[in-house]
Amino acid sequence: MHITVKCYATLQRFQPGGGEDFALDEGGTVRDVVLRLGIAPEDVAVIFVNGLHAPLDRALADGDRLGLFPAVGGG
Repeated sequence: MHITVKCYATLQRFQPGGGEDFALDEGGTVRDVVLRLGIAPEDVAVIFVNGLHAPLDRALADGDRLGLFPAVGGG
């Protein structure tokens, strides 16, 4: 199956080439994608799948749009 992956802010350096068409095995989860990109799961603070908040163990489906955000600090 194929999904779209977008990494934001400090996670941009992990953005896969061809993020518009990221191949993933059927039954793959957000955690599978995060690990495959070389991101430590604890570095991902916010996850969106198709615009909705999702957990790391969320199973993905063909055509899903995945957004990964780090923790953001400010003052």
